[in-house]
Amino acid sequence: MAEDSFRALPSVDRVLGDERLRGAPAALALDITRETIDAARALVRAGSPPPAYDAIVAGVRTRIDAALEPPLRPLVNATGVILHTNLGRAPLADEAVEAMAAVSRGYGNLEFDMASGRRGSRHGILEPLLCRLTGAEAAMAVNNNASGVLLALSALAAGRDVVLSRGELVEIGGGFRIPDVMRLSRARLVEVGTTNRTRIADFAAAVGERTAALVRVHASNFRIVGFTESPSIEDVGALARERGVVLIDDIGSGCLLDTTRYGLAPEPTPRRSLAAGAGVVLFSGDKLLGGPQAGLIVGRRPLVERMKRHPLARAVRLDKASIAGLAATLRLYLAGVAEERVPVWRMIAMPREAVAARAQGLAAAIGERASVIDGRSMVGGGSLPEESLPTALVVLAPPRGVGASGLAARLRARDVIARVEAARVLLDLRTVDPRDDGAVVRSCIDALSGERA
Repeated sequence: MAEDSFRALPSVDRVLGDERLRGAPAALALDITRETIDAARALVRAGSPPPAYDAIVAGVRTRIDAALEPPLRPLVNATGVILHTNLGRAPLADEAVEAMAAVSRGYGNLEFDMASGRRGSRHGILEPLLCRLTGAEAAMAVNNNASGVLLALSALAAGRDVVLSRGELVEIGGGFRIPDVMRLSRARLVEVGTTNRTRIADFAAAVGERTAALVRVHASNFRIVGFTESPSIEDVGALARERGVVLIDDIGSGCLLDTTRYGLAPEPTPRRSLAAGAGVVLFSGDKLLGGPQAGLIVGRRPLVERMKRHPLARAVRLDKASIAGLAATLRLYLAGVAEERVPVWRMIAMPREAVAARAQGLAAAIGERASVIDGRSMVGGGSLPEESLPTALVVLAPPRGVGASGLAARLRARDVIARVEAARVLLDLRTVDPRDDGAVVRSCIDALSGERA
């Protein structure tokens, strides 16, 4: 019986010759067919009956199609979390997308001096823009802010002491912790103060002959409230100048605009840190700055030049597309149009009334299963922890027997990511590009009716 079961399995050549696999890439089809038949043999050895021929061919076709599908695809973020880390954080301005596409299609002056015709430096592309926007003497960019922290500590403090408040021994995304980064850099961590209270006197008492830097890390993804105290950036900057050590300030979110104008808590800016005496300021390009993923470094010229020359700088350097996208984004700030053109700030600045008008229109187009309620949008993405904005939410009533989680799954199958709260499916249009409103309506109607995606 077992031999008969093995003989019932089709040959690789028979499957490959089936018309249902016509047009499939030959090498891919061969690999997947062999894997599928091997898996069928394993089932037979385990005592299961052999799969039907049509099931084998259908399985091969499905796996081929899945292998050729783009693994990263665009989604509609209807969660109301503006900087949604799992969904790619900041959506880019049209100008940034166009700039990235333009340099990616061909060649560009990434490391070519147009005036002399000789080799140039990629640092020179972003440096003038960053210096003008922040008031820094020099600047550079790396592939993310954690890389910037590692590079700064490695170049400026390896083998020496760095002083940091215990309240700032933070863990960033993916389980990476500041003490771990410091160990990799070979800087020696000196902790001062307590989790909730650190004074400038604690920093002063810890500075000695081995001290290379004072380090501040902005609590960008959590908040400690209650019985708390921490010295201002101005106080720490004054101490650094007095003792002749470097102040390295990781401000995290990359904020270049005044958040209080939008009813949000104040967020540290690179210009303030530099004015307060920071030697090096580090921040992200893909959070509140609203550009591609990057770590941006601004500060005093001798310190930044040391970082540029460090061997690690090449390992964490930025690619040409990201440089182009960042340059385009920074130019929008220089032109004074970031609030209108950078999606993150356009979402933050969007009045509740504008969101509500879109929500009412969307609900009316969807039909009786949609209604509108008040709610809150979150900034998210390791920026402005616990800060939110008033918004209007479209509520979808799930069909009988489907439930909120089932309806949310149907929307995901249509590339729309909704929020599920209290057994309700909620859509926040603050984080939806108005150009996608029509597509969201169609997806909701299809999901509510149960039509296949």
